[in-house]
Amino acid sequence: MSNRFIHAQVEEWRETGFVIIPDFFTEAEIAPIREDFATLYSDRGQGDGVGAERNFKKEGEIGASHPKQFMNFDQMPYGASPAINLISLHPQLIEFSKALLGVREVHCYQSHTWLKYTGEADYDQAFHCDFGNHTLTVPSEQVAQRTVDFVIYLCDVEDDLGALHYVTKQDVADVLGPGELIAPPDKQLELKSRERSAAARSGALVAHSIDTLHRGTNLTRPRGKRLTMTVGYKARGNEMIGFHVWQFSPQRPWHTILNNASPEQLEVLGIPLPGDGFWTEKSLSLTQARWPDWDMSAYRKSLKT
Repeated sequence: MSNRFIHAQVEEWRETGFVIIPDFFTEAEIAPIREDFATLYSDRGQGDGVGAERNFKKEGEIGASHPKQFMNFDQMPYGASPAINLISLHPQLIEFSKALLGVREVHCYQSHTWLKYTGEADYDQAFHCDFGNHTLTVPSEQVAQRTVDFVIYLCDVEDDLGALHYVTKQDVADVLGPGELIAPPDKQLELKSRERSAAARSGALVAHSIDTLHRGTNLTRPRGKRLTMTVGYKARGNEMIGFHVWQFSPQRPWHTILNNASPEQLEVLGIPLPGDGFWTEKSLSLTQARWPDWDMSAYRKSLKT
């Protein structure tokens, strides 16, 4: 199937809602992205750096979401190197998405960076699923109509550096009932007793779904920081799912992606492959005028044949 994932990992994701693949990305692929983080966040705050938790939890709560947890975000395309712009479109990531969803064509609908510093916020969250801001409906019972959400570890993410914690579908069913997706306050502590850690080393890939109960945890290591990227894929044509609207940000550095990505990578952003009926002499001419440094020779060649 691939040299970066196996069929058993596809089945694990479908059965439990979660799978972790160590060393999915090589150090050579990850190292330049860490440098890009230094560029993107050089002027951002770094918290108090002393390892203290800023605890905003009420008595009896295990955590909650609040804006400070999401301070250091950016979205694709990034004002940095091609490495950070293309990692979300890695060919193996595309193939893994197709295998997990069981479809032949996928669309990348989310890509953002997320940098956390010890002490900058209380990152402990309650257990939740991510479908609330990915769809106006609920996760489908059909795997092809769900999504796969990836977390790329750009550094070692251990439990004192805010490793994600999750509960398998089987354990959720035991606590909440089969198919339940909402975790009420009076069930949070029982879910916590079943939680598992997604701690892993740099280069690991975490895959979950929008119907997987999980939560963020605090960074407690003195002067700690956590560097990750989140990437979302869905089946092409699934209009129920969305997050980023790529077309909404034409002023961002799309040329970095267009000038470096393959046609197959651009296809998952909604750009038709060479040979598609969209491409005509006129549409090619206009597109080339808009992006003059984009090598469109493959598109022109397919038009001529």
